[in-house]
Parts: sequence; structure tokens; C-alpha cells
Amino acid sequence: MDIATLKTKGLLRAVSAAPAMPAAFPFGLGLAGLHEVAEAGYGDRAAVTGFVLAATRQAKQGAWLWISQTKLAGDLGHVSQAALRQMQAVMPQRLNVETRTLAEALWAVEEAVVSGAVSLVIAEVEAADFTATRRLTLASGRYGVPVILMMPQTCEGATAAATRWRIRPRPSAPNRYDPQAPGNPRWRAVLERCRTAPNATGASFDLEWNDETLSLSVVSGLAAGPAAPRPAERETPARRRAS
Repeated sequence: MDIATLKTKGLLRAVSAAPAMPAAFPFGLGLAGLHEVAEAGYGDRAAVTGFVLAATRQAKQGAWLWISQTKLAGDLGHVSQAALRQMQAVMPQRLNVETRTLAEALWAVEEAVVSGAVSLVIAEVEAADFTATRRLTLASGRYGVPVILMMPQTCEGATAAATRWRIRPRPSAPNRYDPQAPGNPRWRAVLERCRTAPNATGASFDLEWNDETLSLSVVSGLAAGPAAPRPAERETPARRRAS
């Protein structure tokens, strides 16, 4: 049976070309290729999740597949539909898959990419070696489906991912309506590896998510280190009399 006959019978599906990897922030995250986003320390998964959702807001339209390992889901929980609605202008259809082992999770990622049924695959996995990430990179490039691996703080070593990000939370922005309440969430994102822009490796971005404009922006002028303590309030004569 020749190629023309296969096409006529619908047995040959055209493979979409992978888009070019941008050489500017966020360096193709959610748009092309395989990317790793890791916690800076244990307990930073909320920051990782927020960063991934914010940075992929402009991802291609279509269904998303979210893959989790059972033990990670039991420890870290699941991303709610409310979180997606809060951080996405147009909420994508999300399909959830939970696997028992790392091998099953990585297999599910590859099968989803090859199927062409989804526009983005996000997988929460405990690890991924060079061989596994090489397979996913080749599949992502061939079928044009971007992949994001959300990793724990133990993520180290060489892989075939286009980028590796390390995310930690930052003190929130000031709340203009209530000084005692938190404002917009902020994260520090360190680009540990970038194949398309090697000169950007090691760059650090202080980011702020605006839930009113649904935009992620780089915040300039943030001081490094912990937040300064709030100055003690001065006791006035009126307060002394009241007490």
C-alpha cells in the first residue's frame, strides 16, 4: 500500500513541525520542546505550580494532559480547577492521569505527545535521566507538543531538556488595599540551563503575577535576601492613656 493510499484511508497522520525555540524569557516554556521546572527547596511546589501556570498562559489552545505519580500526588495534592480558572484567561480542558511508578509516568508523557490529542503535557515526576529526557525531547520536536516536567528539589545532573528552571517563592507584593494582607504572588526563577541561549544560563528573574491583568512581569529593584522586619509602632500619649 503506497503513501497516497494511506493518506486516502486516513491511516497516515501529518506530523506538525516543532516551533522554533524562543531565545527570550521564558525561552519556549509551554510553547516548544521539553523543559524542567524544579523546586529550590522542599515545600516550594506551590511556587513551581504557580510559575508554570503563569508562564504557560500563552500556550497553544487545546486540551492539556496533567500527569502525576501517586506518591507525589499523595504528598503534594492536585491542582484544582479553581487555580486554573484564576490563572488562565481561557481555561483549557485538562485531562488528569495518575500513575504508580516513574516509568509509567514517563511512558504516559511520550504516548500523549505521539498521539497528537493534546496541546501540552505537564508531568509531576520524581526524576528523569538523560535517556528518558532525550526520548521526550525527540518526540516533542517531531510532533510539536511541548512538555514540562515538574521536579523536586533533588533534580540534578545532565538531561536533554531545553531549559531547567529552579523556582522559590518571594515575599508577596504590597497590598494596596490592606497593608496587613498579602499582595500579588512573587517568585524567583533561576535559569540553570538553556540550550537555545547559553549566555542566559544562571540568569535570575524576580517575577510577579497580576491576577487582575492575568500577566506575568519581571519586577525590577527587588532586594536580595529576606524581607526587612516591620518597624515597631510608636506609642502615642493617647494610647498610653487608653491602656
